[in-house]
Amino acid sequence: MTSRPLPYLSRIRPARLPLNGLSLAIALSVLAPAHSVWAADITGSEATHSYAIAPGSLSSVLAKFAATSGALLSFDAQTLGDLQSTGLQGTYSVQSGFSKLLQGSGFMLINTGANSYTVAPQVDAGAALELGATTISGTNSPSADTYPGGQVARTARLGVLGNRSISDVPFSVVSYTAKTIEDQQARTVGDVLLNDASVRQSSGFGNFSQVFTIRGLPLVSDDISFNGLYGVLPRQIITTEALERVELFKGPNAFINGVAPSGSGIGGSVNLVPKRAQDVPTRSVTLDYASDSQVGGHIDLGQRFGEDNRFGARVNLAEHGGDTAVDDENEHSQLVAVGLDYRGDALRVSTDLGYQKQRINNGRSVVYPTGTKIPHAPSANDNYAQDWSWSQLEDTYGMVNAEYDLNDNWTAYAGGGAKHTRENGQYSSLYVANDGSGKVGFLYSPHDEDNQSAMAGLNGHFSTGPVTHQMNFGLSGIWGEQRSAFEAILVANRVPGNLYNPTQVPRPTKTYFGGDIHDPRVVGKNRIKSAAVSDTLGFIDDRVLLTLGVRRQSLEVDAWNTTSGARTANYDASITTPVYGLVIKPWEHVSFYANRIEGLAQGPTAPSTGVTNPNEVFAPNRSKQTEAGVKLDWDSYGATLGVYRIEQPNSSTSTNPGSTLGTFSVDGEQVNKGVELNIFGEPIDGLRLLTGATWMDTEQKKTSNGVNDGNRAAGVPRFQYNVGADWDVPGVQGAAISGRMLRTGGEYVNAANSLSIPAWTRVDLGARYGFKADDKYITLRANVENVANKAYWSSASTANNYLTQGEPRTLKVSATVDF
Repeated sequence: MTSRPLPYLSRIRPARLPLNGLSLAIALSVLAPAHSVWAADITGSEATHSYAIAPGSLSSVLAKFAATSGALLSFDAQTLGDLQSTGLQGTYSVQSGFSKLLQGSGFMLINTGANSYTVAPQVDAGAALELGATTISGTNSPSADTYPGGQVARTARLGVLGNRSISDVPFSVVSYTAKTIEDQQARTVGDVLLNDASVRQSSGFGNFSQVFTIRGLPLVSDDISFNGLYGVLPRQIITTEALERVELFKGPNAFINGVAPSGSGIGGSVNLVPKRAQDVPTRSVTLDYASDSQVGGHIDLGQRFGEDNRFGARVNLAEHGGDTAVDDENEHSQLVAVGLDYRGDALRVSTDLGYQKQRINNGRSVVYPTGTKIPHAPSANDNYAQDWSWSQLEDTYGMVNAEYDLNDNWTAYAGGGAKHTRENGQYSSLYVANDGSGKVGFLYSPHDEDNQSAMAGLNGHFSTGPVTHQMNFGLSGIWGEQRSAFEAILVANRVPGNLYNPTQVPRPTKTYFGGDIHDPRVVGKNRIKSAAVSDTLGFIDDRVLLTLGVRRQSLEVDAWNTTSGARTANYDASITTPVYGLVIKPWEHVSFYANRIEGLAQGPTAPSTGVTNPNEVFAPNRSKQTEAGVKLDWDSYGATLGVYRIEQPNSSTSTNPGSTLGTFSVDGEQVNKGVELNIFGEPIDGLRLLTGATWMDTEQKKTSNGVNDGNRAAGVPRFQYNVGADWDVPGVQGAAISGRMLRTGGEYVNAANSLSIPAWTRVDLGARYGFKADDKYITLRANVENVANKAYWSSASTANNYLTQGEPRTLKVSATVDF
């Protein structure tokens, strides 16, 4: 930090306001965007004390801090308006305490002498007289744009559109914060996304990856972006210790983000935002335990330094290991994440480096039903995996981003990243009949992957008469190479197994191979490039916002047979995807929105045998969505109600009369229609909500020979409900309790709708208590997931017709020390 002149504000006439004279009938409102906070050089007030001040209006919180610290504070309450504060927890001096409370508020503190201070709006220093030497403390506080309670952010990164206010975009978006992650003790991105009623989770095909179903369509973890870049993150399970935000975009998003590397995400996308160093140093150590005997810890260190705090470093180290709540299942994970950044007057640069390794031994496998009905789920803790099964995932990744303000209206940006993945594992999926008896499968599948990703663009704003414009130009590219091999067992050689009485069998020896398992060959290469342009036009003082955009995308894919090395695909296609969006804000707290947007994925290739058109390559699959809804932002809480329709192409092989050969085509279609409701924020002081509901209707059309026409899509329930609340305990400072109920409707397991799993309900409970001890702030947390230890099938795969069982009752406890 450095000393600079402070403007003298002769027009501000502060009035002394004692604590009991403050007006507490101030409506809760949005926190102002993060700006640099100007704080007076408060010499003689450097002694530190501990504080535990609850959230509330900024006026009342400032007054409470002044009364507690002994400082004399005077200000005009009307100038603070409806601004809210998240309170103050921890050890601070008078100067650092006021600086923390005013971060992102648009106000500064002025030292009037004799331990007296006043609050005034920030102004342009060039338009004011200079008075005295003060200290400038910039801020990029992540809590500055959250709803009260800090669980959900008001902004999110929307690909080429950049960081935008959720209420100003014609899409359904939710951005979950680090506070939500910490208070729920969410270990993975999947744990965080369960807060949204439009999302449910299953395991991957042949491994333990997390697959998310959004609006009834899958998103694989390979297709999650990191600060807008695809192909950089760990590819199966992503831990949360180094994340500041988990941003969920609902609906197709080919224009917003470009084509995802694996072609999933038609129902929605996820972007992750890394932690950054804040102006207040971060010193946090967490020790935690999860049943059955998972023990671990997390260290989070952050510091800004240099002139005006321009340089920042954030380091997150985490390790967990031990037995899970599933019998005989053992997991171990490690994370090292480093985030460095520079924030200058015009230039901002950041880099993120990470290493993540996970080992799962005897992981509970997915189940493939082979009979005429679905067997009931076994006990929640039961494990039907073989003790020789295991999976190891190791990822090293890095990313660099830069922004440069060309002038007050235009900003250029560029970013690039890369990752190396090494995956290995032996899997023992179970194929079961009606009574739970069945066969044990075997798969050993080493896999290596290297990705590079880059983007660049230009964002700007200007006006043409009464019309405002927010222009965006963007370029992006992904280059990937995959190397794989496998060892598997023939169906005829599978050994007996049982879902309810599992027995251990030796690792199979009658196996066959695809490639060299000791030196996997290249089996795939992909190159995805695109260019995008958009304009958001604002009319009537930006009460009407019209977004128009188009993205031209090219997909090049090469594939080779794992066993023979023969080329199986040589795909090169280009397509243009438009977007149309409209936001109308007739009243201060209400926004109506509508959009028409598309999704895009690599088109399929016909089989090489058994069809009249072998190896025919089809154009990219274009999905289409229309959506309309209303968003409410009542300052302290928000809500979104929307209706949508998604049309997703399906491929099929139709039989030809008089011929043994069928014809492969992509004229089938799956239609998903739904209604979504989300409520979040703090509607009542001390009560925070994460609540929502989704109702879905699906239909298959133009199926092979019309056999499944009119049937519902597999893996899509009719409804999903979430009821989540977090409540401050009255009279006990720092204490809160929470609860969450997840309710999911039944699902069909196959396209013929002859197999189904029943609806299920899961209840989670939690509590936390924060207090001061020896100048350190300690937070104790306890969460219990699936309190009733309910045994249920949590999902049916939409592609491969397998089942994932829900997690058993799991106790999570932790102690975090901030110092």
